[in-house]
Amino acid sequence: MLYIGIDLGTSAVKLLLMDEKGTICKTVSREYPLYFPHPGWSQQNPEDWFAQTMDGLLELTDGADKSSIRGISFGGQMHGLVVLDDQDRVIRPAILWNDGRTSEETDYLNRVVGRDKLSQYTANIAFAGFTAPKILWLAKHEPENFRRIKKIMLPKDYLAYRLSGEFCTDMSDASGMLLLNVKDRRWSDEMLSVCGITQEQLPKLYESYEPVGTLKPQIADELGLSHCVQVIAGAGDNAAAAVGTGTVGDGMCNLSLGTSGTIFISSDKFGVDENNALHSFAHADGHFHLMGCMLSAASCNKWWNDDILKTTDYAAEQKNITRLGENQVFYLPYLMGERSPHNDPNARAVFLGMSMDTTREDMTQAILEGVAFALRDSLEVARSLGIPIVRTKICGGGAKSPLWKTIIANVMNLKVDVPEVEEGPALGGAMLAAVGCGEYPDVTGAADAIVKVVQTVDPDPGLVARYEERYQKFRTLYPALKDVF
Repeated sequence: MLYIGIDLGTSAVKLLLMDEKGTICKTVSREYPLYFPHPGWSQQNPEDWFAQTMDGLLELTDGADKSSIRGISFGGQMHGLVVLDDQDRVIRPAILWNDGRTSEETDYLNRVVGRDKLSQYTANIAFAGFTAPKILWLAKHEPENFRRIKKIMLPKDYLAYRLSGEFCTDMSDASGMLLLNVKDRRWSDEMLSVCGITQEQLPKLYESYEPVGTLKPQIADELGLSHCVQVIAGAGDNAAAAVGTGTVGDGMCNLSLGTSGTIFISSDKFGVDENNALHSFAHADGHFHLMGCMLSAASCNKWWNDDILKTTDYAAEQKNITRLGENQVFYLPYLMGERSPHNDPNARAVFLGMSMDTTREDMTQAILEGVAFALRDSLEVARSLGIPIVRTKICGGGAKSPLWKTIIANVMNLKVDVPEVEEGPALGGAMLAAVGCGEYPDVTGAADAIVKVVQTVDPDPGLVARYEERYQKFRTLYPALKDVF
């Protein structure tokens, strides 16, 4: 049997074909444009997503036994606002997760509605990237479009709607809208009232592994697939990536060193930290997770190498870095502000501690360490909740660096497990499709069978102690500079 996972990203859609044993048979990708009509705005055309997904599906399934394809599921960029009218037409371009236009609406939610009430209603506070502030922005600035809204959905759910005709979303992705009562896994009546919308405008809620329907006959015919192919709800990109790395079950952890950086901690029990420094979301395995998200992770290293040093040979820049734990240069990785745990869009990146003997290698090392320190900020919040974390999976482009993995292991004092296959949300989507079609009894069973660890980076006690001293200094820097920002 074959299963398809679709990862709807910000710059491209990636499609993956997996067999019932978890072997990846083929991957393809298709790019689409990103629009910035005003400074700080970020939009896309949902029709581009669908067109490129259909084109990618045709290539992905070309040469495959199409009669063996049983299910399709998704991982997708979170928080984006997609709105349709009563004729199922897209009303306006989708407002994306990294769009910064909603500062006033976010401030209104946190200050006027109140952080305590938001946490009570949804287990989270408002961030500029979340969906609810976007709805408020639309009501204020485009009232004619707001009045036309018949359906509100998230990016990956637009694909599910076009493929199956089912108006649906899943718990993990819905958690990032600031409209879901995460603890009770239902829409929050209070937040719907705050945003001036009705439950009829929101999709039906499913668990990530649940079937929502089958391919529409005309879609199946166009792709040459059976009309019985199941469409499974899928998950937000981080939850789907966590499934793909086997980060399911109580106390499991995954670090993602992508453009942004995340620490993802799965939990059987619902929990919220007292300052809402971490996101408290539903997980794709039917339970919960805490997530800290930093806005600039591997992108800090890319900026430093590509734009400042004018090189793309990242490995060469790292090969002479040997004095770990001894660097006197600090780097705060806030190139685009910061989300977790500071929630400060005004924060900015800083080098500190340079002297006449500071080298190029010291600066590069400081960037790798600064990202690790910032991720540890979120780890410490999770530890404060009593969650015992002793090891983590790692994924993302930055995880290809052996040096960075060593730094991460010792800064966080965690064993760092490297999965054999790192295909992110697309693999997680295919695994959810397999679970939804009954290939595996549950998400944990799929992860146990499919995900294999091929390397573990162990922390060194001496180096852990040196990094502990450095981290304690690092954590004083943001509070000292906050007013400057």
